[in-house]
Amino acid sequence: MSDLASAVKRNAGLAIMLGIVMIILGVLALFTPLAAGGAVAIVVGLFLLAGGFSQFLFAFKLGIGHGGILLAVIGLLTMLAGIWMLARPLQGLLALTWFLALYFLISGISELIAGFQMKPIRGWGWTVFDGIVGILLAILIWRQWPVSGVWAIGILVGIRLIFGGWGLFALGSAARAVAGAVESDAA
Repeated sequence: MSDLASAVKRNAGLAIMLGIVMIILGVLALFTPLAAGGAVAIVVGLFLLAGGFSQFLFAFKLGIGHGGILLAVIGLLTMLAGIWMLARPLQGLLALTWFLALYFLISGISELIAGFQMKPIRGWGWTVFDGIVGILLAILIWRQWPVSGVWAIGILVGIRLIFGGWGLFALGSAARAVAGAVESDAA
């Protein structure tokens, strides 16, 4: 067997295994959306804290006369937001869910308008449909507020993990099939 076929086959197994792990994690996230959403809120809090700290440090390098004060204030506010998210992950999750609903509404309206503007082009209906789905998701989240803050992020993360895992699994399976074909051709 060639080195390439060996490498492809070895990595295909890893892709299949990681795909299965992602699917399992996605299913767990679907069954425990609050825990999954809380984990997302904590990660966002850590990112905000690290990003704010970086901005704050850079502000000192800039100095007072070159926008350093404004950047320092922004860095401090970003760090405070990160600390708040870490100290209160449930409230952070509620805030993230509210912003997600706002995003779905704005992107849904934009896609709806864009779809109708593309009307003579083939496939315009899918863009309109996507816009309608976005608007409906926003309405669903807002109508169930604040309860939706408990499930929305976790469920969406779970769905994303399942689809991502399935894609990785399929990719690994296809790579394994290609490696097998290369092996049989080489023999």
